[in-house]
Amino acid sequence: MIDLHNPDWSGASLKIKEALSLDPFEYGLEYGSPARGLWNIVHTGMLLPESHQIFVCAQGCLRGVVLTAAEMNAQDRFSTVAVCENNVLDGDMESLIIDGVADVIRKLPRKPKAVLVFTSCIHNFMGCDLKYVYSQLRGRFPDIYFTDCYMYPIMRKTKTPPDPMMRMRLYSFLPKSAHRDTKSVNIIGNNYQTEDSSDLARMLRGADFEIRDITRCRSWEEYQKMGESALNVGYMPPALPALRDLKERLGMDYIYMPLSYDYEEIRKSIQALSERLDIPEINAALLEADAERALEATKRLLRDTPVVLDYTATPRPLGLAELLLDHGFNVRTVYADAFIAEERPAFDRLREKFPELELRATVHPKMGLLPRAAANRDEKVLAIGQKAAYFEDTPYFVNMLECGGYWGFDGILRVAEEICDAFVEEKDTKKIIQVKGWGCCC
Repeated sequence: MIDLHNPDWSGASLKIKEALSLDPFEYGLEYGSPARGLWNIVHTGMLLPESHQIFVCAQGCLRGVVLTAAEMNAQDRFSTVAVCENNVLDGDMESLIIDGVADVIRKLPRKPKAVLVFTSCIHNFMGCDLKYVYSQLRGRFPDIYFTDCYMYPIMRKTKTPPDPMMRMRLYSFLPKSAHRDTKSVNIIGNNYQTEDSSDLARMLRGADFEIRDITRCRSWEEYQKMGESALNVGYMPPALPALRDLKERLGMDYIYMPLSYDYEEIRKSIQALSERLDIPEINAALLEADAERALEATKRLLRDTPVVLDYTATPRPLGLAELLLDHGFNVRTVYADAFIAEERPAFDRLREKFPELELRATVHPKMGLLPRAAANRDEKVLAIGQKAAYFEDTPYFVNMLECGGYWGFDGILRVAEEICDAFVEEKDTKKIIQVKGWGCCC
């Protein structure tokens, strides 16, 4: 039994100086917090305009995705085919998918441009011939595009987990074009639209480039035009498989400009884009000065208020923690179960400069008791991210997910502004974090 007044978080918490790797916690029985703002494969799939999703799964597995579609009020773009026990015993999995998907399509009020078919773990376990399935579907409906999508929890620890796999499949319908629009660039792999004020967007628009992004597409025709762009740009880590796949399939070159809170890394990305497109660099020195002023003003407002953050707010929570710590913020805890390889430099520097920084898991079974322990604390804490807000039981939090579309020095400035707003204005934490796929307006 954990004493909530003097809790023992061993196994779920440690100082960064004690962390031996980017995976500091053991995997086992997992706790799922009610912070549900992150997008899942249904939300991401809905970004594809004029498409329809069909999930072929056992009824127990279907419950979650059905609720997601209902919460989005997107039932008209979502259907299911239930896998039953007799399908397993009779070995008719291929026929079930073909006939079930065909039946769904025939009953739709109008034919979609594309159909995303999601199969599940049972099809993998039974060796279902998906190649045959899709050849039959394409033969029956030659005017509809089909692609294979997966609801495979067993893929979570593989090289291509469900999230990056889904982002890759989103672009599988782009045509190979002989024409290249030399004044258009795609932003690939984001769930959230990149802010127009970002260094990246301002630099491209300043050179008269059109920015194409699936988050901006409202029709199939707009989406298809992405296949004509001269260059693909990505900055979110899950975008990398999509960038590589598009280069291999369509010959579309790409540049990866990693989301970062390190000034030198941001400058290098700006320079790389300038050289790749032969366009003027944006004034990084001026933007850096603006970011510095915003951070200084934010620090004066917060003073010594404890700050905590988590991996749902940004894929590089250690990089953001280092930026804030270097500017005098009282960053106390980073919530994450593991860190991506891009975090290695920040991880090593933090171990040297701020060895007492606390790392806490989010799925360790003990974490189910942490909010109750936090409720016994009479202290104002500012959180960046929904999970951090939940675990710290605080109404003062930045409701940012997947970096919120912020990038570069402007992104740092925007985060600073968000922190200021969160510090002075309480939020209804319980109400906000229960919203699944926060910001999905597909």
